[in-house]
Amino acid sequence: MNNFLKYALFILSIALGQGTKAQISNTEKEFLINLNKSTSGEHWQHTWDLNADPSSWYGVKIEAGHVVGLNLYRNKLEGKIPVGIGNLKNLKNLNLSFNTLEGNIPPDLFELKEIISIRLEMNKLSGTLPNDYAKLQNLEELSMFNNLLGGTIPEGIGSLKRLRSLNLSSNYLEGNLPKGLENLTNLERLELFGNKLTGSIDVELGKLVSLKELILSYNQFEGDLPSSTASLSNLEFVQLQGNDFRSLNALMQLKSQNLAVFDSDDEFLNLKFKKGVVDRTRLVDTKFEDVKN
Repeated sequence: MNNFLKYALFILSIALGQGTKAQISNTEKEFLINLNKSTSGEHWQHTWDLNADPSSWYGVKIEAGHVVGLNLYRNKLEGKIPVGIGNLKNLKNLNLSFNTLEGNIPPDLFELKEIISIRLEMNKLSGTLPNDYAKLQNLEELSMFNNLLGGTIPEGIGSLKRLRSLNLSSNYLEGNLPKGLENLTNLERLELFGNKLTGSIDVELGKLVSLKELILSYNQFEGDLPSSTASLSNLEFVQLQGNDFRSLNALMQLKSQNLAVFDSDDEFLNLKFKKGVVDRTRLVDTKFEDVKN
């Protein structure tokens, strides 16, 4: 065999290997096609050619023959997320935010053991949150603000030991904060603005030792803020206004060196922490408008 033929066969083997690597299973491809059809894929801003290889589809990231990323942020999706997303067993990052998705969140989404980030904010999703999060042990980000979600915040959310960001703002969530939240020792951002949450806060917030942002504004919380809140030395952003707290005296001893924004209904505390003019658009958090995932 001459050198030219050997070289040609070598190049062909590489090409075939790359082509094989780009393939995904029929079940994964079937879900992607169902998602496209159930969300008016022909009207997406970035459409898919369903006859082409999925590796060429906008927002689909494939590694080692599996879908690991699905990013259709602000892509004009309309309709419902179909059941079957659980077939994307290697999915790590899901971003369907800033679309017009409606209906319930498929329960099999919460069976994805590899998932790191779930972002469904700024849609019209309804229904309630699931109770069981035991399989999501790699989850670091759960963002569902500005939807139509109701019911309570499940106790099971406290099992998400790696969670760093929880944003459920601007929904219709009600009831008390679940005690399980205090297990989220890696949590850096807790954002629950603009719901119907009620009652005294029995969660020992001081156990959230990594917390940087605490946003509980415009709910119906009452009673005293837990005294342990004063130990949160990493706080940078605090908003508590629009509630019925009896006392925020726990924060008199707060010694966070990084506090940039503090807003409450206690004017003395506002002055103490040198409250400036708060950008109210920050309450409806849109700082995640990116396409990194």
